[in-house]
Amino acid sequence: MSTTITSPIAGLRDCWNVIGVNGDQSCERLQQVVHCRNCEVYANAALQNLQRPVSDAYKREWAAHFRQAASDSQQQDTSCLVFRIGREWLSLPTRVFVSVAPIAQPHRLPHRSARGLRGVVNVSGTLYPCMSLADLLGIDDSEGEAATHRHTFARLLLTKWDDQAYALPVADLHGILRYASSAMQAPAATINKGLSRFLTGVITHDDMRIGVLDEALIGHQLARTLR
Repeated sequence: MSTTITSPIAGLRDCWNVIGVNGDQSCERLQQVVHCRNCEVYANAALQNLQRPVSDAYKREWAAHFRQAASDSQQQDTSCLVFRIGREWLSLPTRVFVSVAPIAQPHRLPHRSARGLRGVVNVSGTLYPCMSLADLLGIDDSEGEAATHRHTFARLLLTKWDDQAYALPVADLHGILRYASSAMQAPAATINKGLSRFLTGVITHDDMRIGVLDEALIGHQLARTLR
C-alpha cells in the first residue's frame, strides 16, 4: 500500500525537476553550480517551502504515511553515489565522498608515472592527487554514451580514504541513490575481468545497471598507486 502526499504549496517553481539534475539537465547554471542544491533558486524555493502554512489535511496524510508498516522493498539500507566512467555506471558508498567539483586539468608530477596517477588538481586552493579510476579498473574512458535528451558534464569527485584525499574524474554524475543491499545481484560474467574483481555486485535502477565497487579494495589500490 502506498500513499500519495499532496504538495502543500502551490505555484512552486520546481525547475530542478524540469531542467535541473532531476530533469533534462539543460539549465545553463549547472556548469557553474554543478548541482541544483548549490543554486540560489533552489535555496529560495526551500525557504519558501519552510515558511508555508501547513494544513491539518496535510498533517493527516503524512501521519497515515508513517503509520504504514515497512515492506521489504522499502528497506533501503544503503546509499551510494552513482557516476559514469566510459560506458560503465558505477557506485561507491556516500561516506567516502567529500564534495563534487567542476572538472579541472591535472598538472603532471615530475618523476611520477604510476598507472592511475594523472597528477594533482587545484580545487579552491587545495591540491588533490588526481587518480584515474578508468586506468585502475581497465575501462576505456574515451567511450561513453550520454542519456537521450540529457546534457552531461564531467566532474571531479573529491573523496577521502583513511585521511588521504583524492580527486576522481568521472564522465557523468547521476547522483545519490538509496537501495536495499539485499537486492544486490552478482556481476554478469560478461563484465571485463579488470573491472569485475573490483565489484561486490550490481544494482538496478530504472534502466541502469550499476556496478557496486568494493570500497576497501578501491581505497587500497588508490593508496598503493600514490606511494
